[in-house]
Order: sequence, then structure tokens, then C-alpha cells
Amino acid sequence: MEKAYRYRFYPTSEQEQILRRTIGCVRLVFNRALAARTEAWYEKQERVAYVQTSAMLTQWKKFDDLQFLNEVSCVPLQQGLRHLQTAFTNFFAGRAKYPNFKKKRSGGSAEFTKSAFRWNDGQVYLAKCVEPLPIKWSRQLPRGCEPTTITVKLDPSGRWFVSLRINDARDETMQPVDSAVGLDVGVSSLMTLSTGEKIANPKAFDKHYQKLRRAQKSLSRKQKASRNRDKARLKVARIQAQISDSRKDHAHKLTTRLVSENQTIVVEDLAVKNMVKNPKLARAISDAAWSELVRQLDYKAKWYGRTLVKIDRWFPSSKRCGSCGYIVDKLPLNVREWDCPNCGAHHDRDINASRNLLAVGHTVAVCGANIRPDRHKSKGQLQKTRKGNKQKPKS
Repeated sequence: MEKAYRYRFYPTSEQEQILRRTIGCVRLVFNRALAARTEAWYEKQERVAYVQTSAMLTQWKKFDDLQFLNEVSCVPLQQGLRHLQTAFTNFFAGRAKYPNFKKKRSGGSAEFTKSAFRWNDGQVYLAKCVEPLPIKWSRQLPRGCEPTTITVKLDPSGRWFVSLRINDARDETMQPVDSAVGLDVGVSSLMTLSTGEKIANPKAFDKHYQKLRRAQKSLSRKQKASRNRDKARLKVARIQAQISDSRKDHAHKLTTRLVSENQTIVVEDLAVKNMVKNPKLARAISDAAWSELVRQLDYKAKWYGRTLVKIDRWFPSSKRCGSCGYIVDKLPLNVREWDCPNCGAHHDRDINASRNLLAVGHTVAVCGANIRPDRHKSKGQLQKTRKGNKQKPKS
């Protein structure tokens, strides 16, 4: 299984100069190739592929004003063109938007394949660098594994990271356990388990909101292209990095605990991209990072031999009574507890939803049944379906 180990490193002044120049050249080549492909389409209705952009790169290196492209390793430049090809492939397949131009203030990255680095005694030697990267080894690579690809990244806050991609042949399957859990994500409580436990929302953004607000106001007052503006931008980027790190740390600890304690995990397949269009809830939903939680549960379940079941978003987990199965017509978000009008059972909205997800998750995991209900259909569609059923002749 392919895995990537990410570490922070602190380059020397010479290494930083070479890496910054390499990342700048990668950004330049990517932007030039993107501009050429866009121009070719709008002017000639022609599609330019990776092969043509690679030939363009060879010609660009011969220009007098682009001679500096020959001073860095050619591998990251070619990898940048391959990444652009992948971006266009995803765009034409409908999986992503049109590629954007890379910006210097966003940092950048450079990818090195095996021909552009050397792995020697647990040290990484990149092309054009004499000394090994001073990596802070927070954890060791698995024994017998060597990196196949190395990516160096400079984030907007000025921190350097290196990602080592390896092929891990170890079998990390955990011992099977007799437990399953349903998860209902939310804003007030980040997650509610079918066991009745509610996990508090750390609200990483809210903790730094006032500090970030002051820093952004200070940035907006600085004159453009000034040194003071660069300092203010760096301060904002560092606060945002703190928010991101805090959120990811909590997500990793939570998902690792859930995967280690349960054999089957049932979650709801929410359309978070559509939900954040609500201006009143967009910030709270983004801060909760539901998509990141599900993503981590997905790959960790594959690593450790667990089962992750995703329930269709149209399943009425909150509106359905867990005792008798009755579905209420409306249940506004401000109603956190409700009584079933059919059997009189009292429900906590989130706990009831998580238990309903767990119940239907067992059905999906065993027989693959379709739990998408008809309640999301319009009244006209339901009437047509019922009329068609009535008119069918008896066999």
C-alpha cells in the first residue's frame, strides 16, 4: 500500500536558496504551460497535451531571459507539467474546476522522482544539494522501505515540509472486535455516537478568530508591494497555520480512536460542498471539517482492516423514530429533542440519528440494500409512480 510520511525540516541558507529557486521555476513553467494551453484553445480550438508542453519547455530553456531554468533540476519542472496534465484530465472529467495559475504568496512545492534524489543511510540528498536535508524525524520510516518520490513544500507561513512516498508491504490489520458504531456529525457537538457519547466541537477557528481578525485588519491597511505588507501577510498565514494544525491534530486523534475501537463504522454521505453555500452556517461547517473526518476514516479503515459504511444523504436519519420507524414531516434544526407522535418515544435528535444510521448500516453492509427513500421525490413524481403501480395488470 502506498503511504506518505510528512516531516518538517529546517534547510540551511544554501539549501533554502536552491529550493526557493526550484519552486519558483516550477511555478513559472506551470503558469506558462497553462497560459499556452488556454490560448491554444481559445484561438485555434486545439488541445495541447503534456507532450507538446514538454517540447515547449525545451524551447523555453534556450531563451536568453529564461536561462535560469537550466540552473535547477529538470525533474521537478517535468513533474509540474504532469501535474498540469492531471488537472486538465480532472477538469474534462468533471471532477474539478479549471486549473488556476500558481501564486508566489501561496508558497509552492517541487516533486523529485528517484532520478533526482539519493537515499543513503536514512538521509535525503536532493539534486543540486550537497548536504542532506536536515529533517526532524518525528517518526521513522518502516523498516526496509525506501522513498519512491519526494515532495518538498513551502507553506504560506514560511515553514518547510518534505513528504516521502513509500510502498509499505506490512500487514497492519487489527484484531477483529465485536463492536460497531454509527456517527452523526454536527456543529454544536462535532460528533454523536450511537452509544450516546457526544464529542465536543473544538472550534479551532473560533479560538483564534479575534487574533486573526486583528491581523487581517492590519494587513488590509498596509501599502501594496511594501515590506510591511509582506510581514503582515506572514503573520496572518501563521495564525491560519495554527488553526489548520489544531484542527488536523484533533481529527487524527479522533479517527484513530474510532477505527481502533470499532469493527464497523457507519457515517452519512453528506454533500458538504453544497451545505457550505448556506451563508449562516458556512463558517461553522467549514470549521468542523466533516469531509476531512470522513476522509481519514476511509483510508484508516483500509489500513487496519475495518469496514466503513456510507449511508445515502437522503436517508431521514433525524426524522425517523428509532423505536417504531415513524417519519415526521418536518424537524427544524433548532429542535434538538422531540417526541414521536406515533409511539410517544422521546428522542435526542443526534443520538436518534446515529442509532438509525447504525441500524441501516448493518443492512447495507450485509446485503447491500438500497436505503434511498422516496421522500426526497417531488409530489408529482410520487403521484406518477403510484398511478403506474395501480395501472399495472395483475399477472
